[in-house]
Amino acid sequence: MSTSPLLITGAGRGIGAATALLMAGRGHDIAINYRRDAAAADALAQRIRAMGRRAITLPADVADEAAVHAMFRRIDEELGPLGGLVNNAGIVAMKARLDEMDIARWRRMLDINVLGTMLCSQLAVRRMSTRHGGTGGAIVNLSSMAAVLGSPGMYVDYAASKGAIDSFTIGLARELATEGVRVNAVRPGIIETEIHADGGEPDRAQTSAGLIPMKRPGRADEVAAAIGWLLSDEASYTTGAIVDVSGGR
Repeated sequence: MSTSPLLITGAGRGIGAATALLMAGRGHDIAINYRRDAAAADALAQRIRAMGRRAITLPADVADEAAVHAMFRRIDEELGPLGGLVNNAGIVAMKARLDEMDIARWRRMLDINVLGTMLCSQLAVRRMSTRHGGTGGAIVNLSSMAAVLGSPGMYVDYAASKGAIDSFTIGLARELATEGVRVNAVRPGIIETEIHADGGEPDRAQTSAGLIPMKRPGRADEVAAAIGWLLSDEASYTTGAIVDVSGGR
């Protein structure tokens, strides 16, 4: 992949922002997708530009097909041929049992976490696959240990959406194995990011430390390190892998 431009969805904060900074430090130009926090995305872009790399900010809900197509067109025009995609955008909802949820919540969860990942991957494949005249690349999907543990009593819908990401990763990796595009996933455990506040438990990372064999939550940069390896040429023979970054959980 050398130092081709990268698109990172949901990159304004947390794991996405940490990955953007890591990869900019390795010489990549970065397309920063965000949904609502323009100030955070702009601040991140400024930091990347100060490192001597190009950065553009791309407001788009990954569940909005027209907005995603427009986002990829801007990357084509402003950064050039895409070399990698990190499908980091995702949501959780308030802690609840299945019998307390409504279908609107499920649709929104699946639209962003699953369909958004599939759509961004589709448009990246059309640019990177040798079948389409591309020179190859790498896709890294963000799954979750919830896919393995199920998140009972919290958000089984989120866990199900991430289980779909695991299956999608394996299938797409095999589909593209001879086309120069590697597809892998990272499954974070409990990480200190703002996503817990979105689920109504801003202190969850610390209060759940006792559930983790390492007895501490992870950091965004620790997840970014795994993503960075999967994007790099050092992982040239790795595709269809799902890497747990969970402190042993």
